[in-house]
Amino acid sequence: MSIAVADIVPFSEARTQLSALVSEVQAGKEKIITKNGEGVAALIGAERLDHYHRLERAHIHLLLLHEIERGLADVEAGRHQDAREALKQLKQDRAKSASV
Repeated sequence: MSIAVADIVPFSEARTQLSALVSEVQAGKEKIITKNGEGVAALIGAERLDHYHRLERAHIHLLLLHEIERGLADVEAGRHQDAREALKQLKQDRAKSASV
C-alpha cells in the first residue's frame, strides 16, 4: 500500500483529530505521524500490525533455517572443530595476547 500526502499527518493535527484518524484506519488507511517534519509513528490497524509481526517471525525462521543449512554443509565438508578444543585454543590465544 502506498502512502499518499493526505496520509501524512503532523503530530499537532493528529492530537486534535485522533478520532477521525482512527476511523480512517478502521476503513483500511494507514497514517504517518510527523513531528518537526520527520516521520515518528504510524497509525495502522491492529490486524495489519499482527500480520506484520507474523511476517517478521516467518522471516526470522527462514534466516535461522538458512544458517542451519550452512552449518550442516560445513560439517559435511569437514569444516568443523570440537567445541572444547576451540575454547581451549581461544583461551590460549588470549593468554598469549595478554602476556605480550
